[in-house]
Order: sequence, then C-alpha cells, then structure tokens
Amino acid sequence: MSSSSESGTDRRSFLARVAAATAVPAAAAALVAGGTATAASAATPRTPAAGSSGAGLPDYAPVPAGSLGPAVNSQGYYVGRVKDNLYWVTDGDYQAAFLTTRDGVVLFDAPPTIGHNLQRAVDEIAAANGTSNKVTHIVHSHHHSDHVGASGLFGRHVVRIGHEENRRLLRRDNDPNKPAPEITFADRYTLHVGGERVELAHHGSNHSPDNIYIRFPHHDALMLVDINIPGWAPFGALNFSEDIQGYLAAPAKALSYPWKYHIAGHMGRLGKRADVTVHQQYLEDLTASLKQALGTVDYGVYAAKYGDNTWAVVKTWLDEVCRQAAAPVAAKYTGTLAAADVFTESSAFSLVESLRLDLGLGSAIHA
Repeated sequence: MSSSSESGTDRRSFLARVAAATAVPAAAAALVAGGTATAASAATPRTPAAGSSGAGLPDYAPVPAGSLGPAVNSQGYYVGRVKDNLYWVTDGDYQAAFLTTRDGVVLFDAPPTIGHNLQRAVDEIAAANGTSNKVTHIVHSHHHSDHVGASGLFGRHVVRIGHEENRRLLRRDNDPNKPAPEITFADRYTLHVGGERVELAHHGSNHSPDNIYIRFPHHDALMLVDINIPGWAPFGALNFSEDIQGYLAAPAKALSYPWKYHIAGHMGRLGKRADVTVHQQYLEDLTASLKQALGTVDYGVYAAKYGDNTWAVVKTWLDEVCRQAAAPVAAKYTGTLAAADVFTESSAFSLVESLRLDLGLGSAIHA
C-alpha cells in the first residue's frame, strides 16, 4: 500500500505544498490499517525558492508529528485499510474512501487532487484481494468541487447518491466534472450493495447545506467531511463553513454515533474519537475567549479615531477583538493542533460574527 502529499489548486491545497516542501522522513503516528502507526514526515525549515530570499515571511510553529499521515507512493497517493473491506485514500491533503463488495466498489467522494489515483488505489486493492475493481456507486458527502470534482471521471453509468440539496446545488453549478446524484434523500438513506450496508443521514446544515454523515456500521467508521480535521486546527474561517452554528453542533452529532475511525476528508491521517473531542474543546475555548474580548475591547477608541468611516471603526475593532481572543487559544493548542497559530484568528472572525448575528451577542434594541 502507498502514501501522502501532493497538492492541488483549490483554496486549501497550499497546505499540502508546504508539507511536501518541508518534509523529511521521520517516524510519526498515523492511524492506518485499523490503527497501526506508520512512517511519516517531520517539518524542517523551508528553503526559499530560487530567486526568493523568503525575507519577511512569518514563522509558524512546526507541525506536530502526530498530525501527519503516512507517506504517499511515487504516484502521489496512499491507500490503507480502515477495517475489513473499507479503505481510505489520501494524497496528504484530501481523503476519499471506498468499500469493496461482491457486486463492485462503492466510492465515497472524488477529490480532484487525488483524481485518477482513486481508480489506481481501487485497482491496487482489487489486485491484492482478488475482488472487482469496477466502481458502481459514488456517494457525495457534499457538493463542493474540492471533494466531488473528479466524480465525472467514473462516467455516466455509475449510480450517484447524495442529499436532495446536493442534487439541487450540483444542477445549479452545471459542472460535468461533478454530475448531480440520481438517488437523493431528505433525512436518512440506507445503501445496500453486494451484501454491505452504509447508513447516510442529514442532520441539518453545517459546513454546507448538504453535508451528510456517512456511517459504516460493520466497519466502526464514520465519514464526516470538513468539520473536524484530525490533528489540525480548522482551515481559515472555520473551514469556510456556511452555517457556523450548525458547524459547532456537528461534532456532538458525530460523537452520538458508535465508531472508532473517522474519515474527515482532509489531511494525511485517519481520525479517532479523541480528535473530535479536542476539536470541540478548541471551539469552546475560542468561543469563551471571544465573549471575553467582546466585553473588554473598547469600541469607543476606534470610533474616536475613524469618526464617520464606520467600516474602518468596525473593522479595526473586530480585528482587535479577534486578535485578543485568538492569541491565548492559539498558544494553548500549538503543539497539539497543527497550524493553530496560522488560522485561529481567521476562525475567530467567523465565530464572532456568528455570535453577533446568529445569537445576537451584544445586540441591544434602541430605546
């Protein structure tokens, strides 16, 4: 089996490029093959590209070894067993999964950064196990191109499944690389293929309106994409989630299911329940820190400085609120969550706006 990190061109792919540019072989914990540790990479100082001194670039904390996954093979992917006939594939930045059955293969997401390596991973497992390599079904976790933008590689005769909102949004996008699903559901759907069962559920909007929970009841696994990223702080703006309150509620819903392995859609390793718990605590700490900063950063200072330029007043005030709130949280989680010092302030802005706009924190009705 193979391993981790070639980059893509989407909004988060630079993380993989940084990992690839700074990696040297070292031992790092990664959950593969049902929880076995494998070799990974350790961060070293980056050498600036030719023609660039790198002067003025910020310094960030090293990536903890436990946040990294297994190394990718020469073709740029790693495929590992989750449990029994459930497998996961990563390029070090994105993840997909597939289930081999007696009637073919069910694929879960098709990130374009992995692209044709998805079929190569399936072929590798099929050859090793003497099973079919034909992909018959694709389940879409949600509609975002970075997770289903290679679905079209598998042709028109594959059965695609997703939430009913997934079909609406993909029809709106009208992208031949991500065809809309033929089978949709509103709340729950059980997929039966080749003697296997997969439970799909929609518990409301979170990262996106159509993001679903994919449970493998016989494989101790849950696939929930773009919520918790195992070993990492959220990408900027809380993973660019569209419903922040739904995003905050999603980890508890995930933990209400029995599972051992988490396929998160991002970065190089499988997740476990402890990863979701750490993610929850990080969000709770950031929420508490923001509430404190909102009560202590003096809006009047910025109003006095910028006067009628309301946008400047609000921007500088919120910038300081987020800076003060993020600093202790980033410090607390540096060494535990990779990039806690990179994106916590960005996530603080998304969270504080949800606190103000969704929950009305600080709002007062004019007398």
